[in-house]
Amino acid sequence: MLLNFKYIRNNEELLTYLKYADNYFESIGYKEHGLSHALFTAERAADVLRQLGYTARIQELAKIAGFLHDIGNLVGRNDHPQSGAIIAMHILSKMDIPEERYNSDIFEVFGAIGSHEDKNMTPPTEIAAAVVLGDKTDVRCQRLRNKEQKFKDVHSKVIAACNNTELKINKDKKEVSLELDINTEICSIMEYFEIFTQRTIYCSKACSVLNCSFSLYINGDRFL
Repeated sequence: MLLNFKYIRNNEELLTYLKYADNYFESIGYKEHGLSHALFTAERAADVLRQLGYTARIQELAKIAGFLHDIGNLVGRNDHPQSGAIIAMHILSKMDIPEERYNSDIFEVFGAIGSHEDKNMTPPTEIAAAVVLGDKTDVRCQRLRNKEQKFKDVHSKVIAACNNTELKINKDKKEVSLELDINTEICSIMEYFEIFTQRTIYCSKACSVLNCSFSLYINGDRFL
């Protein structure tokens, strides 16, 4: 069979890994990194490629990689992209995938998972770039586990302030725009950039792989 998202989404072993990875993050007081974030990243990565006119197969592989990108947190935060790629290889290699598709599909997924935190580099493929955009634009306040968590650190404070995160694609202008609504009573715009400047630059690099420019709007004002 072809590697497909439906199989991945319903694979009990993978779902268990995601659950325990999120349990680890919860134990250290960090925001949600489980099924919700996995699905958000998967859907947004695939949608970016869909709107830019990429093939359904490329969209499907990005969706799979997006869903699995943080599975390495089961082992720990450090080097979790590489751990995740190895875990994914262990699971996906069990599938009865036609030999002629194995390299072209599975290694695309491994590469996207393994490179999604390489912020000093440009994502190596369009699939990896889409996963970066899906992952790094998920700053929803709903990812905090409780109201008190926003007082834990500045990162959590910024997440708590993000009431809306929308990624808009203009295929004709080749532009990807991240539009955020930030409650400035919780954190200032400057505090957002203190925490998220690096990931903003990484999103811009990802867009360059997709032959697009990247724009950032906060509360209606353009900052990039």
